[in-house]
Amino acid sequence: MARSADAIRLRILASAYRLIRQRGFARVKMNDIAAGAAVTKRTLYHYFDSKDALLAAMLEAQHEFAVAAFVKMIDRSEQGPEHLVEALFADLAVWSATKHWEGSGFTRLAIELADLPGHPARRMARQHKAALERHLTDRLANCRIFEAAATAREILLLTEGAMVMILIHGDRSYASAAAGAAQRLLRSRHTIGGSA
Repeated sequence: MARSADAIRLRILASAYRLIRQRGFARVKMNDIAAGAAVTKRTLYHYFDSKDALLAAMLEAQHEFAVAAFVKMIDRSEQGPEHLVEALFADLAVWSATKHWEGSGFTRLAIELADLPGHPARRMARQHKAALERHLTDRLANCRIFEAAATAREILLLTEGAMVMILIHGDRSYASAAAGAAQRLLRSRHTIGGSA
């Protein structure tokens, strides 16, 4: 019975994630999510008592998946920070080439809910982006980059900016432009005990 309940909950979360990524939080109704998960609206409310609770659970699940993927990506770049940056923006270029790409769901939701600073989705977006920044800071520090925290923040600013510009213009060359800026940033910083 517990497996069945877990499977239903996961179907609901998957339906919510897919629909909200495609249409945005405000335009998706609980009826849409229930239909997408092949459950009744009553069943949906059995698992989640509100749309906000569903959104918070959806983002929490997505957060764990996205952070794990990010850590795996930056950890596989063992040849130094330049390769890390190259991999980060190459992954962005590939990701943004997928059909119907919508950018970062956390960023999009934070923007959509900008007038609701206390909304659980805004809090989860802050936690998510802070976790990415911490992991990147640790990785850069391990690469002996001086001012690793500031560098991580600036690289993530370039990443977010590239995503937004790709969404606006439909032009993936913003990923390579941001990669170039990030590489120049790394070259301007000195590693501990040497030059980058």
